[in-house]
Amino acid sequence: MTIQQLEYIIALDTHRHFVTAAEHCFVTQPTITTQVKKMEDEIGLLIFDRTKHPLEPTTAGIKIIDKARVILNEMSHLKEMVSSEVESIKGAFTIGIIPTIAPFLVPLFAKEFSKNNPDTFLTIKEMKSEQIITSLKKGTIDIGILATPLEENAIREIPMYYEPFLFFSNTDHPLQNVQKISSINLNQKDELWLLNEGNCFRNQVLNICNSQENEDNRNVKFESGSILSLIEMVKLNNGYTILPELATNGLEKQIKRFEEPEPTREVSLAVSTTFCKEALLELIRKQILINIPEQYKKNERYSRVKWR
Repeated sequence: MTIQQLEYIIALDTHRHFVTAAEHCFVTQPTITTQVKKMEDEIGLLIFDRTKHPLEPTTAGIKIIDKARVILNEMSHLKEMVSSEVESIKGAFTIGIIPTIAPFLVPLFAKEFSKNNPDTFLTIKEMKSEQIITSLKKGTIDIGILATPLEENAIREIPMYYEPFLFFSNTDHPLQNVQKISSINLNQKDELWLLNEGNCFRNQVLNICNSQENEDNRNVKFESGSILSLIEMVKLNNGYTILPELATNGLEKQIKRFEEPEPTREVSLAVSTTFCKEALLELIRKQILINIPEQYKKNERYSRVKWR
């Protein structure tokens, strides 16, 4: 028994004629005849008395048709409810965002979003990528903002922009004399400063530098989950690091771009595949894209760096 068959028997009850009912349902007369017969065979009862002209429902058919009307009415209400859910942006939502994006992206859109959407309440938490993935699956957060791809069956990704990685060192580093950086320039692994383990950004930097987790021979080792702390460490010491471009404001004299195609990270919204607030996702995405450089919105000049 299908919803379509229920619609056919209601149309037949309304019009009491197979051809007229078929025209109303935008199908051929043989189609509606065949489907009604299949339904009757399935339930083992005649719904219509075909010997009557015009067509009449049987005693059992009247009860079945009445029930079908109730079912289709409930289906209509369900569709309206789902549509309302999809279009609604009101309510409280939790967003998990990785620490290497949060301090540079959130200030760009949070104030304006709050002003324009007073009935939408966002709690934004800094979380590592694996924590975001786990929390999305458990339903303890609604949306993630992180580097993709994740390649998780239970999670849907909505790419937003492609942020270039830049070379950063203090001003007396030899590579400051190079016009553009190539990964083959980055062969002094003991000069590379990294975030601590567990950060997806650390893995991306190692991929850019074609480096492994080799033993660090420095007698001072620095472990931090903060890009801002990493910047200060590089400023006051030898060595270099790799930074996402949004983190380089005010560092123009100490950064160098990579040769094209420039390495980038793809930054996406991520939600559970059951998340249905499409209007909210689109609103957040648009608000973010308004506030980032136009060139980030295309991936033609870039090479996406994976972290998994």
